[in-house]
Amino acid sequence: MLAFQYDKSFEGLLCAVFDAFEQKKMPDCLLAHNELVPLLVSDTHHVELRNSKYERVQAALNKKLSHVALNQLKYVWLSELPESDLVIFRYICKVFKSKHAIETDFGDPDVLTVHDIAKKMSRERHHLMQFVRFNTIENPIDNLNERQNEKIYFSVIAPIYNALPLVLNFFKDRYADQKWAIYDEKRKYGYFYDLDKLEKISLVDHDELIVDSQVNQQYLTKDEKLFQTLWHRYFNALSIKERENPKLQRQQMPKRFWHNLPEMKGK
Repeated sequence: MLAFQYDKSFEGLLCAVFDAFEQKKMPDCLLAHNELVPLLVSDTHHVELRNSKYERVQAALNKKLSHVALNQLKYVWLSELPESDLVIFRYICKVFKSKHAIETDFGDPDVLTVHDIAKKMSRERHHLMQFVRFNTIENPIDNLNERQNEKIYFSVIAPIYNALPLVLNFFKDRYADQKWAIYDEKRKYGYFYDLDKLEKISLVDHDELIVDSQVNQQYLTKDEKLFQTLWHRYFNALSIKERENPKLQRQQMPKRFWHNLPEMKGK
């Protein structure tokens, strides 16, 4: 049983594909450099990360695959599902070995798996686009290097999959004239938009700014607190209890997003 060890980056994975074809060896599993090697593994190969290797594989993929298929591979990588890297690895190898396009060959288990995972990721992406709610905070976080009391639109999320990178351009275009930050509490990272560029961030005072997966009320501006109160009252005033359909509501608006929606407080 052969194992390839790489740095667990997408570029490193493409280098693993390069090595597999160069050495004419196909691994049975992919491991991180410091990961414990299973007992059944009899041989290991250390994959060295080189620009020349992954750029060559990426260029070949761009020629062989459609834009949709390339996006699907990106979605599968971000899913963080077990052995998703091995699925991508086998998929890419099949692309290079086949004389015909394989991206619609759903009789192949790897092609079908890539399609199914990408579909789940796409659904999560649309959920974030629909249910991200920004709160106006008064005191910006320290590592954003902003002036004291400058307003920033801040949102906390915890998606099932690592879908935050897939919605950044959407929010950048939609809120191009506002400074905002979206923080993935589950993965402990986020992005800040400063009206010019997107910057990856982490929170130093996470426990102070975020309480019970929500922005600490003491950081909200007075206008934000008033707006949330008014919006909640407006939502309740329009709601007709006799026509409520909780099952349909959960289908259209997954309950895991409710705690981030002002109108769903108390539900």
